[in-house]
Amino acid sequence: MAALSGMPIGGKGGRSGAPHRTGAAVRANSIEAGTFEDAFFPRLAAGDTDRMLRGARKALDNANGLRRIARKGERKLSCAERIQARLTATAVRVFEELLTLARLNDGRVFPTYDYLVERTHLGRSTIQRALPILEENGFILKQRRCKRIDTSGPGPRYEQTSNAYRVLLPKAVIAMLPRWMRPAPLPVDQEQLACDRAEETKAMLATLSCKEFAEATVTGPMGKVLAMLGAGIDRREREVQLDAQPLTDSYIKGGSVLA
Repeated sequence: MAALSGMPIGGKGGRSGAPHRTGAAVRANSIEAGTFEDAFFPRLAAGDTDRMLRGARKALDNANGLRRIARKGERKLSCAERIQARLTATAVRVFEELLTLARLNDGRVFPTYDYLVERTHLGRSTIQRALPILEENGFILKQRRCKRIDTSGPGPRYEQTSNAYRVLLPKAVIAMLPRWMRPAPLPVDQEQLACDRAEETKAMLATLSCKEFAEATVTGPMGKVLAMLGAGIDRREREVQLDAQPLTDSYIKGGSVLA
């Protein structure tokens, strides 16, 4: 669930994420396809992808300028500037193709490497270098995915499938854009309305049982499993409450318990 919390994703070591290879069928930090996409992919408004592409091209111009500064030795680049300077034209071309998929598929982007190679006419190794550059510059958020497979006998029941990519416009890039290209800020009343709705949602979720909370917040097979576990927790709590027999005033007189 690291992707949903906005934390960096990745792992080193073997394919299972352990220091040594264990023969696991999927890579570290993979999530089963179909269990998280509704919360992961953004809902894009009209013109969002065009704005993102213009921002990426503006960032590319800035990266070219930073590389010239570094070559001439005019000054030492900061850590953030070195990351920005790694942005390349091929990375922006890959981002453009991801944005095309986002526009055509309501924000849902999970292409294979072969698809990107075919559409961009770039080499596979070039694609593999471009995606981490986009990720470290904040243009995409990647989530590895796996899928369940039918197999008999012992062995893994999952295999790796295409990654999911959430397209983004980094705040650092938004600051570079002219005012007319920046997203319009929300009116004050809309901000207050959003805060009120968030508080109402939080209060509503606090009233739900464990089973209801799992059903309301997690979808797919994972949600069903969590709902089953939540139902067990709810049942255990009800049993504890029914078993409790507090002493009432009819049993207590003068501070002593009557037989």
